[in-house]
Amino acid sequence: MPGRLEGKVAIVTGGGGGFGKGIAAKFVEEGAKVIIADFVEDVGQKTASELKCEFVRCDVTKREDWQNILKVADEKFGGLDCVVNNAGTTYRNKPTGDVTDEDFDKTFAVNVKSLFYSAHTIVPYLQKKGKGGSFVTIASTAGIRPRGGLTWYNASKAAAINGTKSMAVEYAKDNIRFNNICPVVGLGTGLTDLFLGKPENEKTFMATVPMGRGSSPRDVANSAAFLCSDEADFLTGIDVPVDGGRCV
Repeated sequence: MPGRLEGKVAIVTGGGGGFGKGIAAKFVEEGAKVIIADFVEDVGQKTASELKCEFVRCDVTKREDWQNILKVADEKFGGLDCVVNNAGTTYRNKPTGDVTDEDFDKTFAVNVKSLFYSAHTIVPYLQKKGKGGSFVTIASTAGIRPRGGLTWYNASKAAAINGTKSMAVEYAKDNIRFNNICPVVGLGTGLTDLFLGKPENEKTFMATVPMGRGSSPRDVANSAAFLCSDEADFLTGIDVPVDGGRCV
């Protein structure tokens, strides 16, 4: 039985590990051809080899790197259907007054400017092809229900959510869909300790999640696969909180 993404071509940024690896694995399982785009070459190459994907080294804050990913998709697979903007970053949880210029600039470059380049590069290509497409932004519950200590990370994810919803409206006429997935703190991802500030905060934080745990790569991957599938072809501009009830 064919998978729900059979015949589709997808880019997953930050696909070397964490949520991104889970998404790439699920997409392959569902029949997609996947390009893993990651800044850390050895990690990305290893994951791509393991999952039998393509790998492209990519700094998502560079326009030319997005142009290169698109070129690979077009030359290798003849097209592109899905983009999962998963790459993200943060700074260590701390008082807002202690946030540095470097913290702020890096957070907004990776979490927001990357989406600008993603759309600027790929939307015209999809419009020319005329078959539509799907963008999924891996945002965060922090962009919906912010708390102190990560103010400018929260703001970057709110911007990502808002920008994604705005593009959903603008490009609906082209059948190019834009949706957000908003995980709670991910377990076992590279940023977990930064979000929590220190390991001993984990138990306290998880007590605020009704289902008692953080988001897993599998949780996020299942939602991403659905949103990129034809089953979701009338869904655009929505937020999917993959958060065990945290935002209720």
